[in-house]
Amino acid sequence: MRTVTIVALSLVLAACGSAGPKEALTGPRLGASLAAIWPTSAPPRQAAFSRDGKLVALSDASGTIAIRDVGTWKIVHQLHHPGGATSVAFDKDGLGLFSGGYDGTVRRWDLRDGRLDRTFSGSQRPVWTTDVSPDGKLLAAAGEDAIVRIWKIEGGGRPAELRGHTRNIWEVRFSPDGKRLASGGFDDTVRLWDVSGRPLKTLTGHRQAVVGLDFSPDGRLLVTGGDDSTIRYWRASDGAPLRTIDNGTHVDKVAFSPDGRWIASGGHPRGTVGEVWHQLTGGGGEGDAVRIWRTSDGALVARLPHPDDAPSVAFSRDGRWLVTSGEDDRFRLWRLSPRR
Repeated sequence: MRTVTIVALSLVLAACGSAGPKEALTGPRLGASLAAIWPTSAPPRQAAFSRDGKLVALSDASGTIAIRDVGTWKIVHQLHHPGGATSVAFDKDGLGLFSGGYDGTVRRWDLRDGRLDRTFSGSQRPVWTTDVSPDGKLLAAAGEDAIVRIWKIEGGGRPAELRGHTRNIWEVRFSPDGKRLASGGFDDTVRLWDVSGRPLKTLTGHRQAVVGLDFSPDGRLLVTGGDDSTIRYWRASDGAPLRTIDNGTHVDKVAFSPDGRWIASGGHPRGTVGEVWHQLTGGGGEGDAVRIWRTSDGALVARLPHPDDAPSVAFSRDGRWLVTSGEDDRFRLWRLSPRR
């Protein structure tokens, strides 16, 4: 009986303790207050802002894609990707949207009237991630079949296929200069490519799947997040490792703020033991699946309460808002403000 009591007490303490680093109390910091909650009919997937900052797209596993006006936050279009929508990316001028889906396609939607404009095919398995090059000419997508595909958006033809990952790919991102592409996958690697498809370098260091990555706005840094509960900085020019942050729980998504001063991460709200305790008893509090970090030194500056996993985070183009998705079937809108 004594052993059972001690084990139970240890579980409670582990569940209630806050995982990862302590929050910084000095220096530049960023505050976040909850401004709105948008329920969905299925688990949310990704949030993405248009480049002009006027629209935000929100996808969910049912295939619903809600387009909201950033000025009013009201829905102005509602699209449907058959079989479920995983990822979204706006084109360069904000008049079109690309959605990746469980059906293996990427679909292009004309946002002037909401109609389907074109379907990009190639994979027979789910597409988890999409991105559009800075010049708006190329579309990249990848997913369950471990192949990165790059299409020329205008015209036609087959996509270039970038092969190297050995397991499914969870994130692709073009560099700000449009010359390179980064991909992260379940083979625990990050791979850098030039946009012609030539492999440049494989980055190793993560001990589990790499599920989030982003380039800094100036193109100097690449940040990655993984199932090994770490966030890692790499020098984008040559892939040299620069910093490792212990998040304490799985990291599903990382995103730079538009000015590059902050990194938002989304992931799991609790460690493994804490999550078991929460599932069994409902205890352990809401958890903080979303966190904001200071880029310059990797300091934690804000914890945002989320009761369940947060697979997506996205800064607005003016840096005043953050949209997060939660496996509790809700998108959340946060108002950001500097604090000292």
